[in-house]
Parts: sequence; structure tokens; C-alpha cells
Amino acid sequence: MNLKSERRGIHVDQSELLCKKGCGYYGNPAWQGFCSKCWREEYHKARQKQIQEDWELAERLQREEEEAYASSQSTQGAQSLTFSKFEEKKTNEKTRKVTTVKKFFTASSRAGAKKAAQEKTPKQGQLGRERNADNILRDLKEIFTPSWELASPSEALAGKLKEIQEAKAPSPSIHRQASIETDRVSKEFIEFIRAYQKPGQDIYKQCKLFLDTMSHKRDLSIEEQSECAQDFYQNVADRLQTRWKVPPEKVEKAMDEVEKYIMTRQYKYVFCPETTDDEKKDLAVQKRIRALHWVTPQMLCVPVSEEIPEVSDMVVKAITDIIEMDSKRVPRDKLACITKCSKHIFNAIKITKNEPASADDFLPTLIYIVLKGNPPRLQSNIQYITRFCNPSRLMTGEDGYYFTNLCCAVAFIEKLDAQSLNLSQEDFDRFMTGQTSPKKQESDSFSPDVCLGVKQMCKSLDLLSQLNERQERIVSEAKKLEKDLIDWTDGITKEVEDIVEKYPLEIKPKSQALAAIDSENVENDKLPPPLQPQVYAG
Repeated sequence: MNLKSERRGIHVDQSELLCKKGCGYYGNPAWQGFCSKCWREEYHKARQKQIQEDWELAERLQREEEEAYASSQSTQGAQSLTFSKFEEKKTNEKTRKVTTVKKFFTASSRAGAKKAAQEKTPKQGQLGRERNADNILRDLKEIFTPSWELASPSEALAGKLKEIQEAKAPSPSIHRQASIETDRVSKEFIEFIRAYQKPGQDIYKQCKLFLDTMSHKRDLSIEEQSECAQDFYQNVADRLQTRWKVPPEKVEKAMDEVEKYIMTRQYKYVFCPETTDDEKKDLAVQKRIRALHWVTPQMLCVPVSEEIPEVSDMVVKAITDIIEMDSKRVPRDKLACITKCSKHIFNAIKITKNEPASADDFLPTLIYIVLKGNPPRLQSNIQYITRFCNPSRLMTGEDGYYFTNLCCAVAFIEKLDAQSLNLSQEDFDRFMTGQTSPKKQESDSFSPDVCLGVKQMCKSLDLLSQLNERQERIVSEAKKLEKDLIDWTDGITKEVEDIVEKYPLEIKPKSQALAAIDSENVENDKLPPPLQPQVYAG
């Protein structure tokens, strides 16, 4: 793999993982590149703007309804005198028809009921339009109330009646009995808060209040329920720090237990709810990963050699951890699976390269692990962590870093193209349609029962065969080069002989050498003698 192919491979700048607002925390594609804090601020701004627009629209609709009702009343009063005779004639004719029909049927109150309904229809239409405007205003007023505030007695009664009605037709996905894990987590939570004494009692009270409130708000959207959970986390943390003066390290530990207790009970209601398209996204991602089964580590520039037994074990452990994420209920436990998977990846890269792994090595390997493992309900798990995890874990720390990389890996898989894999578009299309597949290594044809030693021996024999072919090719090229050098020498010799024959070389006798200037001028007496040094007495 040359340097050019590596540059064309997968690369994500570390600055791209941070919040695009520049706060320094990790961003998330599910939050449009913002961190949880900045996303909530932007969400609240957009929500308040939408509420204001809806409020103005409701008021305008109510004014239009009132004006339309007033104008209709005045029009009916003006036309009542003009059409009074026509209405009387029409009523008499209708009465005669009803009397004739009664001769063929038994006596009933259908005609009277129909007539009464016809008389009430205009009034009911007017009242219906007024009631719709009032309902819009009432719904907008409910939005301004705190999301996790305790429900009023009337709301509680309505909720109980609703639960009784739903109990008549139970749904297995919603109405399930408390599992053994839920009971175990509840006991562990009670044991944990006992060490906090009064703050622990307050925590338990707030948790029960939140669970009771959420039980009456099942009809809220999943985003609104997420907002309720995030507000609850923030309120409990602030309450422990400001009111009870709990140290930060204990607050963090308490919030972990609160999240575990709350989300274990809420899991069956908020994980992959039927009101969202999470399941549809899960199926789309799984289908996409199955279609990319032909992708090899070399295409992704993965710096991992599975031929090394230790590296192969690390890859298997990483795949196991990423698959195990779906079996966890608590967002923190799901994050722990992602963290363990990422650490196994770093160890595999370190063993292969004999040096610490870099971020450019980690992301391609994580993508390869996801493609090879195809974790179940991947998008649902990512959305669940994003919505209901303690935001401090996603904004900072190694958990937040690894989770952000996983989101980037899934986004890359969804947009994978030929250029990302260093392939031509024609080859990529053929691989995707299944017309052909990349040339597999010899080890891929082995059955699972073959031991590792036999695989390694066959790979060594294959490598020796390749080296033998390379050696033969080098010898052949060397003989060709030797022949070319001989031919070139003969050619040069012939050209020199031809030139000498055409232009013969005349050798003249050697001329007499000239006397040196400093010599003893034996033959030339006309020259003055050389100067001699003289000594003067001072």
C-alpha cells in the first residue's frame, strides 16, 4: 500500500469531532455537529420561535372564526324575512313526504332525529371551529409548563383511565412485567443511596417523582421525553451541588446510579419506540452493511494483520463487544461496550505496528469492525444513547470520544463510495450488485475446522511460491539486461571502427620541447642571467 493510497483513504481531522460552535466539547451527527449543551440551546431557540409562530397563528385563526361567525349571524338575520315563505313551503313538503313513508315502515324516531340533527348542524359547525381554536391555545399553554413537573390530579385521573382502557388490549412491546434485572437494579439503587443519608432520600424522592410524571406523559414525542430526562439529570446534579454541597466526584457517581435506576425502568418505553423511524433506519443500515460484505481491510487501509494470533483474538473481542451493546439497558453500559471495543482495536493496531496507534489508524479499523460484526439495532442504540445518556459523558472523556468516532463510522458506511475504497466506479458497481467479488486470499477458503498451524503453513507456502515467481522474473530481467549491454557494446565498437576507417588518424612526430624560462640558458646566450639575492649590511 503506497502513500498515495493511504492519503486517499479514511481521514477525519480531530477538529471535526468537536462541537462546531467551538465550545471544546465533542459534537455528534445526531445533534447536527453540536454538543449536547449547544444543541439544547439551539433546540430551545427554535422551539420558542415555533411556539411564538403557532401562538400568533392560533390567535389569527380565532379572530377569523369570530369574524366569520358574526358575519354569518348578520347574514342569516337579513335573509330570514326574504326566505321565510320558502322555508315554510319546504317544511310542509318534507312533512308530507315523511307521512307517506311512514305508511310503509313501522313508527320510529329516525325522521325526528334526522331533522333535529339537520337543525343543529350549522350550530355544531360554528362550535366545532371555536373548539378547535381553543384546543390549539390550550395545547400551546401546556408547552410552557415544566416538562417533568408533577401532573395535576385531573391529569393523573385521566392517565389512570387511559391505562385502564389500554389494559383491555395489552401490547407485548409496551405492557411487560418487571424483569429480574429491574428488581436487582432497584435494590442496588436503594442500597447505594443509603450511604448519602438525607441527600440520598432527596434523590430517591426526585426519581420516584420523575418516574411517576413520565408514566402520565407517554403520549409525548421521544424528543420531548429526551428533554424531560436531560432536564431531570441537570436538576438533580444542581440540587446535589448547591443544596447538599456534595463533592463533584460523588455527584458523578450518584448521577451514574440515577441514570441506571431511571433508564432500566424506562427502557421498554423509550428504546426504539413505535412513534419513530429508528427501526426503519436499523434495517437500512443492516442492509447496507450486508451489501458491503466484500470490503477488505486493504481497501480501508486498515493497519491490522489478522494473521497474528493475538491480533485475531483482539478483533474477535472487539466484534463481540460491539454486538453486546444491544443487550444492555443503561446508556452508560452501552457506552462501556463501545469503549471496550475501541481499546481492543487500539491494542490490535499496537501489536501489528509495534507502535502506539494514531487517530487515523483507529477510525478505519473501527469501520472494518462494524462492517464485519454488523451489530443489531445499531441506529436505535446510537439514538438511545444520544437521547438519554448523561450529557457530561458524551461531551468529554474517552467515552465521548469513542462514541463520536462510532457515529462517524456509521455515517461513513452510509455514504461509502468508490473513491473512499480506492476503486474505480465500474468495479464498485460490480461489487455492489454481486456480479463479481474481489480476489480473496487463500485463507478465506479454509473451513472453520482447520487448525491455525495448517493455515499458517499454507500461507507460508503461498508466500514462497510468490517469492519464487518474483525471483524467476528478476533473473529473466537480468539476462535481458545483460544481452542489451552486450548489444550496446558491440554497436558502439562498430560505430567507432567505421568512424576511424572513414577519417584515419595521422600521427605526427613529436616536436622539440621548449626550454623552460628558469633553466640555465645554455643555448640562448642573449637572455640576461637570472637575478641573484644580495645581502646588504645594515
